Amino acid sequence: MASSPVPSGSSALPSPQAEAARYALIRRLAPSMRHHLVVNLQPIGMIYEVMERRLRAPTPDLAHVQDSAGKINGFARAALASCLDVVGWLAPDDTATATVDDVVRECAGLLATSLSFRGYALRNQVSSLPGAIRRSGARTLLTAALIHCTDHLPAPADLVITGDAGDGGAQLTIEFQPTPGEHTFGSEANYRKLAWVDLHALAVADGIGVETNGTQAVRLRLPWA
Repeated sequence: MASSPVPSGSSALPSPQAEAARYALIRRLAPSMRHHLVVNLQPIGMIYEVMERRLRAPTPDLAHVQDSAGKINGFARAALASCLDVVGWLAPDDTATATVDDVVRECAGLLATSLSFRGYALRNQVSSLPGAIRRSGARTLLTAALIHCTDHLPAPADLVITGDAGDGGAQLTIEFQPTPGEHTFGSEANYRKLAWVDLHALAVADGIGVETNGTQAVRLRLPWA
C-alpha cells in the first residue's frame, strides 16, 4: 500500500499543500454543508403558516398552537447547532476530542445524501470503540478519503467503513465494493477532484497516517488524543 507516516504532531504552520488541500475539501463539502444548514430551517416556515391559519380561526385551538410553537423552537435549536457545527468545519477547534464512532457517524451523515446522488452508498459498520481521537483531524481525513474514493473509482458502489482499536490509536478502513448496475449518475463538478497528494498533505498536517492499495481500500490510522 502507498502510505504516509504518522508524524509526531501537526505543524503550527501547515504547508501550502495542506492549505490548498483543505480549501479544496471545503469547496467539495460546501453542497453537503448547505443541505446540512437548511434541513432544519425549511420546516419552520411551513409550521409557521399552519400556526398562523389556526390563530386566525374564530376560536383558536391553543393546544395545537402551543404544539406548533414547540416544534418551531426545536427546529430553531437544531438549526443553531447545525450552524455552529459548520463553523467548526471552517475554523476547527484542534483541542476538541470525540469517540471514533461519533466522528464516523457525523461524517457519514454529512456526506451520505450527496454521495448517493452520485451512485455511492455509505455503509457505516463502525461500532463503539474505547478512547477518544482529535475530532477536527479525524473528520477532515475521513471526509477527504471518502470524496477521494468517489472521485477516482466508478459508481455504482458501496463504501464500507469499518474500524478497530489498537494501543496507539484507532484504525478506520474504507473499502470500495462495486455493485451491479450501470453508471447513470451525475458527477459532482462544484470543484476539482481530490488527489492522493491532497490526502497525504492533510495527513501530515493533522498527524494522521493514511495508506491505500489504489483500488479497493483506504486506511486511516488515528492516534488517541
